[in-house]
Amino acid sequence: MAVGTVAEMWRYPVKSMQGESLEAADVTESGIAGDRAYALIDQATGKIASAKNPRKWPGLLRWSAVFLAAPSGGGIPPVRVTLADGTSLASNEQSFDERVSKILGRDVALTSVPLASPVLEEYWPDIDGLAHRETVTDEGFSAGTPSPSFFDFSAIHLVTTSTLAALSRAHPEGRFEPCRFRPNLLITGTADGFPENNWVGRQVRIGADVVLDIVIPCARCVMT
Repeated sequence: MAVGTVAEMWRYPVKSMQGESLEAADVTESGIAGDRAYALIDQATGKIASAKNPRKWPGLLRWSAVFLAAPSGGGIPPVRVTLADGTSLASNEQSFDERVSKILGRDVALTSVPLASPVLEEYWPDIDGLAHRETVTDEGFSAGTPSPSFFDFSAIHLVTTSTLAALSRAHPEGRFEPCRFRPNLLITGTADGFPENNWVGRQVRIGADVVLDIVIPCARCVMT
């Protein structure tokens, strides 16, 4: 049974930065080729720099990254990072880490090698129903991938236009743009409401070759 159509496809070369729109991509059990290939490491703590702690990493989510060449089996190509003010930096520049560290005010290094036990800091706002309130905790991640990675949980994240429309109806003064949710796949033509919730525990086929096991609904997140 057809449940919808892929309207947009995205990958995010650097964790916690905006990414690039794709017309086509290679997909494996590790996700879309090149997705979350890089992350910034806080050299003082060894933790991943993440927009989930926006007070420590203000503006990181307004940066964007694109590959300078298409990712392939031969390795991960360098990326070009564009800052909120339009400044552009290439990761293969010798001074990249130094320049980014100066801008962020913390000593960081860009890496494509996932840590064995990755940790990031997550801020929990003062909202009912969350595990913590008005505090920052250390959180492990990538538990839903076959090996350590820079994904928060699983390697593919999808959202439907129906969900965005339902959120807009519930909160008309808000702005529910796809980029705020950072999905890999934006699905259109689905049932009204929040259809993804009904897909958990089932499989969704994309084209002829890709089959997704829908594992969990997307949890509420401070990044949105």
